[in-house]
Amino acid sequence: MIALRRVFLALLTIFLITLSLFLIRSQSSAAPDFPSVSSFGGLEEVVIDIPRGASGSDIAGLLADANVVKSAAAYFRMAVSDLRSEQVSPGKHRLSLQISAKQALEQLLDTSRIPNLVSIGEGAWKSEVLKALVQYGFTPRQVSAALSTARLPVGLKDSEGVLFPAKYSFVEGSSALEAVEAMIDRFLADRWAQLLLKGTSEFSAAQLLTIASIVQAEGRPQDFAQVSRVIRNRLELGMPLQMDATVHYALKARGNIFLSTASTKINSAYNTYRFRGLPPGPIGSPGSKAMEAALNPAQGPWLYFITVAPGDTRFTESFDQFNKWKRLYTENRKAGAFG
Repeated sequence: MIALRRVFLALLTIFLITLSLFLIRSQSSAAPDFPSVSSFGGLEEVVIDIPRGASGSDIAGLLADANVVKSAAAYFRMAVSDLRSEQVSPGKHRLSLQISAKQALEQLLDTSRIPNLVSIGEGAWKSEVLKALVQYGFTPRQVSAALSTARLPVGLKDSEGVLFPAKYSFVEGSSALEAVEAMIDRFLADRWAQLLLKGTSEFSAAQLLTIASIVQAEGRPQDFAQVSRVIRNRLELGMPLQMDATVHYALKARGNIFLSTASTKINSAYNTYRFRGLPPGPIGSPGSKAMEAALNPAQGPWLYFITVAPGDTRFTESFDQFNKWKRLYTENRKAGAFG
């Protein structure tokens, strides 16, 4: 009896799998799709507004209703099999009419087709994000209020550092607060941000975010892990960090590699030449790689680093070696190597 039941269940399972495959294939063949076009030139276009939180089926319906794709099923079927569909941002998108579902997805992901795109670069200061949102159309008062009232991740007291660097398009009618919180939501969705917010036995979440922001400002991606190690080594020894980027942040001096002796004497808690330890908070919004480096510094004894020429950053534990490289940096800077 038991053997017969097992045989029956096995046959039933095979039947259900076969039926499912048949239905999937039937659905696929019944999902009409426009053929791919060789050029978008001359095609009529439409702007669609994707609501925040729209699902793949919601987007499919919008595209079909606007005659971008031939059927909602064609886009939905393709989106399920292409993980890039999860990266489609809310807001307005300019799309060609009567194109294939695959081409529709490619246009949705094309940032040049997003009107009024807000671009936040890695390392951007909160003050720079404010300016970008004002250029988008919000008033300075609206953005300032949003930055001060937005809900923050647990353990953080300020929105500096959590306005995730990315390209944003906002749904028509969005408030400044919704725009700011969309940036914070992107931060919270990042894998390394999630790990960073847990803190470690050595550093709180706020301290790790501050380290990540300095790493972002001081190095290139290939140098991030070593810069992170220099910061930790100096903190462990009680040495001042002496990071130019923290002083530039205090002075709001963007894009100047040179730091004068007078600048290192300013009375600011962000002056890591004058005050030991970490500054009171982040000095910008770090990207994923900088946050990863803050959590996983390279192993090494380095206490000093300097960029002697564009693309040439060197690390050492020797102060004498550092001074030799500093002289090389000075020669290169005076010769115009840094532009």
